[in-house]
Amino acid sequence: MMRIALLGTGAMGTLFGVRLARVAEVWMLGTWAEALKAARQDGLRLTTAEGEETARVATAADPTEVPPCDLALILVKTYQTERAARWARQVLRPDGIALTLQNGLGPLETLQEILGPSRALQGVTTMGATLLAPGHARLSGMGSIWLGAPSLNSKPSERIADILEQAGFQVELHRDLQGVIWGKLVVNTAINPITALFDVPNGALLERSDLWRLARGVARETAAVAGAQGISLPFQDPEGFVAEVCRRTAENSSSMRQDLRRGRPTEIDALNGAVAAIGRRIGIPTPLNEALWRWIKAAEEQRTRAVRPTFPGMPPPPAIAPLLERARS
Repeated sequence: MMRIALLGTGAMGTLFGVRLARVAEVWMLGTWAEALKAARQDGLRLTTAEGEETARVATAADPTEVPPCDLALILVKTYQTERAARWARQVLRPDGIALTLQNGLGPLETLQEILGPSRALQGVTTMGATLLAPGHARLSGMGSIWLGAPSLNSKPSERIADILEQAGFQVELHRDLQGVIWGKLVVNTAINPITALFDVPNGALLERSDLWRLARGVARETAAVAGAQGISLPFQDPEGFVAEVCRRTAENSSSMRQDLRRGRPTEIDALNGAVAAIGRRIGIPTPLNEALWRWIKAAEEQRTRAVRPTFPGMPPPPAIAPLLERARS
């Protein structure tokens, strides 16, 4: 039986822990004591439209407590990737693979730097989950998982895809995931920071004309940065696709909104911040991405009193009216 180290104790970690425990030996490894305690005492719980699923997994707060694993599934926030990669290096067998299903840009490169290129695998998922309590999540969106399949050696990807399919996930293998990654990035940059700043569910972006003008402007910018790099998105109309996601997930609360509400750092650096930085480097204007990055950083400072400046030199955020006027054009 495959042994899997699950690095991530939040909503997505709970979702994957419940499903993978059906077909593999799962170890949940993390620093959130309440989640580990809940998993030990009551098992992981996943609420779905059909009812509640539960599963027992092993838990550890120290990687030295985990026996050698075949797979490390990385589901932590992007700013926690370096620590997760170092823990993965400790718990994986010599031929073990680390798979990232995280949001944004950057996690794969961090894994490759610490584990080596051949032991880091990129994945993308549109699955969604909302944390209800430590060790308890609600399935908030069904979706697929796309796995990278390097042309020289796709067997690790095929083996991982097989175990994920046994656990009930829909999996596709792709030689090049850049289009899928940037397609999800268009959605995340347009929805997450706006719903977080205005404290609204996803569907509110379609209900409020001012927020929708802002969201569609961000979608255009992110798509333009992708296109300038020669990346082909999996859809023709970025605005239409974002609108479709908003309709499909109207009641959902984005992960960034949840993080900001809890006073936790967000993934803004790997989303709008990363798009803005690339846009600056290649000469594509991204004023809305830059403004949202700055606003979220200011909100983090207000909530957590700790700022992690990653892209210095950006202008201060403009007032809301000029920003929306810019999005209107």
